Amino acid sequence: MSPTQRAIPAWADWPAAASETPYTLGVEEEVMMLEPHSWALAHAIDSVLPTLSPTLAAKATAETHGSALELQTGIHNEVSGAMDELRALRDELHEALERMQLRVATAGTHPFAVWHNIVVSGGDRYQFVYGSMRELARREPTFALHVHVGIAEPETAIRVCNRMRVHLPLLLALSGNSPFWQGRDTGLASARTPLFQAFPRVGIPRAFNDYGDYVETVDLLIRSEGVPEPTFLWWDVRPQPRFGTIEVRIMDAQSRTDETAALVALTQCLAKLEAEQGYAAPAAIGAQEVISENRFIAARDGVDARLIDAEAEVRVSVKDMLGDLLPLCRSHAEDLGCERELEWVNQLATRSGAKRQLQRARQGSLTGLLAHLADDFQARTLT
Repeated sequence: MSPTQRAIPAWADWPAAASETPYTLGVEEEVMMLEPHSWALAHAIDSVLPTLSPTLAAKATAETHGSALELQTGIHNEVSGAMDELRALRDELHEALERMQLRVATAGTHPFAVWHNIVVSGGDRYQFVYGSMRELARREPTFALHVHVGIAEPETAIRVCNRMRVHLPLLLALSGNSPFWQGRDTGLASARTPLFQAFPRVGIPRAFNDYGDYVETVDLLIRSEGVPEPTFLWWDVRPQPRFGTIEVRIMDAQSRTDETAALVALTQCLAKLEAEQGYAAPAAIGAQEVISENRFIAARDGVDARLIDAEAEVRVSVKDMLGDLLPLCRSHAEDLGCERELEWVNQLATRSGAKRQLQRARQGSLTGLLAHLADDFQARTLT
């Protein structure tokens, strides 16, 4: 049966409710559990989850590694609402782990974890991951920020995903928060990015012709038992038909919630900009090799990156890119109610998580850095 004759599979049905409130938000962040004396990872997920309150348990899930946990907000119209919920989830998780004599923090990587100490979670999904990827699943855990933005209908979602690919390196550069790996300064702003690249089905996907092209591509993998379902494609941006969203997954987890707020606001505004105006140039959308190279440059250099402009054929600094983009985003931010959070992007561009980690480590030690990261977990302001 040809793709044009095949009925759309149930997993690809786009919810009708998505058209009622476009650009809604959902935020997911991966966090690390820590031993408070050694500041090593605490592989405690199986003992932690049963102790959580029903409210927190509904918003917290296990991850591939037994030292990681994901916090998930509900659906919000504005960044401020999502951040209020995320702060409350962080506070409750901190209190729950403190009762178990554990601490919690987040960044793109744990600065000195080593692979041979890593434990894979016991859940069926994660044992399947281990079975399919073998010892690759035991590499050091990484911690990401995922942002869902509601999109009215699937063809628009594909257009936005195609165009957002151009912006992903900028989001990665701003979010870089993992300069350390196995106790070493990697020289990278986001060591998480190449570490996660060890998994299959990751990175920036190609542009799709339309929603049917995307569905057939993914469903072929499902029909042939390459993957059990669509969420096993861990692309940097992907449609999420179950929720009626696009999901941007390229960013390092942020140690402070205000830094998260800045990135969420920029992501939401860029999605609206691309849905309604189509800002990204066709030459940039089609330049897969340039997009991939920019991803590497962003992971390496962070906010100091000079990214390739495929249309102008020049290198452009993060500061200059923001100088062009933020004025275009401001009118959308007014519509979305996130003007204040969008302005925080400029502060993040000046002093990113990676820069702050490096400064703290140079002034002390990596164990001291973990103590700072644990304190940052409940910090409220960009300072």
